[in-house]
Amino acid sequence: MVSIYDIAKRAQCSTMTVSRVINNTGRISEKTRQRVRAIMEEMNYVPNHAARSLVLQQTKIISLLITDITNPFYTTLARGAEDAAQRLGYRLMFSNSDEDVKKEHEYIETVLSMRVDGVLIAPAGDQSLEHLQKLQLYNIPFVLVDREVPGIESDRVLGDSKEGSKALVDHLIKLGHRRIAFINGSPGISTARMREAGYLETLKLNDIPVNPDYMFETGYSQFDADPIIDKLLSLEEPPTAIFAANNFITLAVIRSLRSRELRIPDDMSIVCFDDLDPGYIVDPFLTIAAQPAYDFGRIGMQMLIDRIQGTANEPRSVILPSKLIVRRSSTEI
Repeated sequence: MVSIYDIAKRAQCSTMTVSRVINNTGRISEKTRQRVRAIMEEMNYVPNHAARSLVLQQTKIISLLITDITNPFYTTLARGAEDAAQRLGYRLMFSNSDEDVKKEHEYIETVLSMRVDGVLIAPAGDQSLEHLQKLQLYNIPFVLVDREVPGIESDRVLGDSKEGSKALVDHLIKLGHRRIAFINGSPGISTARMREAGYLETLKLNDIPVNPDYMFETGYSQFDADPIIDKLLSLEEPPTAIFAANNFITLAVIRSLRSRELRIPDDMSIVCFDDLDPGYIVDPFLTIAAQPAYDFGRIGMQMLIDRIQGTANEPRSVILPSKLIVRRSSTEI
């Protein structure tokens, strides 16, 4: 393997000069710089980034830890993060916690052992507090995306879940719906709490009593909605509309309703946060609160690199609004 010493010997210069050419630092004449680069290319020299990282205390690697890469929201978020990282000279290490705090813990341990420069993380939930405190203990910069964790002060890029929720419920009420079911994620996740707050506040503003029989908590991942739909349909006054807190919950609800030969929206209106997978985009029909997923990743990565490079001071917070997109899954009654 060709070393920096081999390059210096061939170029008849010091190893320090070669190092400055590799790292693009120091004062070197353009003639010398070009000669050293030509010899590096001729000898097929590959810089030892591991050794370089020990000197610079940087690996140029960033960990992106999200909860479910199969969710179209996170797929797009990841693309925004990757594009920003590549543009700024960093590489990404992707990890997927599957909404599992134990799995997230394992990835955090890997992050610490690999000496990554920083972490862009969508935490699994409030129980992620211990993991984030560990990153703080080891001075690993991180930025939260999509979700926040009580007790952690850090840079964050969040969606306005409460206002998006209010827009969806208000839309249904304007269509005449008063019996609106709400199928939410875990209360241990900040977005679920905010979406429930928006749901409850909008009902109150419209003098609609809250019916606990219409409210359910589940996970944000794929699941079987049949038990919930059975309970809702068995009520003396079943709902006329369902607000699903995310796209995976919506998909499960749609499957369950269609298996019972119930039509959307004729028999049940549906609204939710975020869109379904690309297979549904051919004929988009779902009324949604659309979030700018790409911007979550892009802005979060820029904030993280600012933090890594020491150009940020106090923790910053960016709240991205959602946009109500009305399609065919909701109708008047």
